[in-house]
Amino acid sequence: SPVEKMPLLEIVVTDKTADWAADRAFRIGLKMGKQIIVVKDSPGFYTTRALAFFLAEASLLLEEGSNIEEIDGALTDFGFPVGPITLMDEVGIDVGIHVLDEMNNSFPDRVKLPNGLDAIQKSGRLGRKNGKGFFIYEDGKKVGPDESIYELMGDDKRTYKFVPAEDIGDRCVFIFINETIRCLEEGVLNHAYDGDIGAVFGLGFPPFLGGPLKYVDHLGAKNVVNKLKSLEEKFGLRFAPSKLLKDLAAKDGKFFPEES
Repeated sequence: SPVEKMPLLEIVVTDKTADWAADRAFRIGLKMGKQIIVVKDSPGFYTTRALAFFLAEASLLLEEGSNIEEIDGALTDFGFPVGPITLMDEVGIDVGIHVLDEMNNSFPDRVKLPNGLDAIQKSGRLGRKNGKGFFIYEDGKKVGPDESIYELMGDDKRTYKFVPAEDIGDRCVFIFINETIRCLEEGVLNHAYDGDIGAVFGLGFPPFLGGPLKYVDHLGAKNVVNKLKSLEEKFGLRFAPSKLLKDLAAKDGKFFPEES
């Protein structure tokens, strides 16, 4: 955000898309100097879908009692350029909530939304664009978190709960990684390379990690499955490892075996 500055172009094709149309879009993207991935039509396509899971988990942490600075700090420490709460303000809270609602409708068994988002939207907060969001803005500059957000998120019942930065990062990052793998499993992504390009150039996934799928290769698929199973036991089915990941772990495989 803003869109015109994004280095990524995500071209969406359907079964009815003519080859010449996709080719023309690709060539235009090259002339624009974009990094390009071609994905199949799906709710949220790839980048918005994976990002929605990331933002939903961050919102749940906020509702559960973590502070805005702790959530954002955990993810910027991991390597993201901005934290998820800051990103909601930058994109627009109304846009973010619309996306989360659509993903919840499409994947109700895996997308869990906090109750407080409705209250935030009804309070008139749109984020940076109207100077009123998760953060306070003065003369267009972000000066700090808006403490009144906490009451809205908790419906007057929220109490502060310390969550270690590593645990915050694990919940947001591994649900993001798992959804990326699901997109590859379902054929929304044509290749693991596209998942990494889209995440790094479209979503700010730390480039020094190579992308979510390269990161899985680095950690080891078995270790990632075990991490997701641990999170599933604590927080529910939304963390259940994808079939593709479990299959990869079973044969001790990698998404990029040629680079081993």
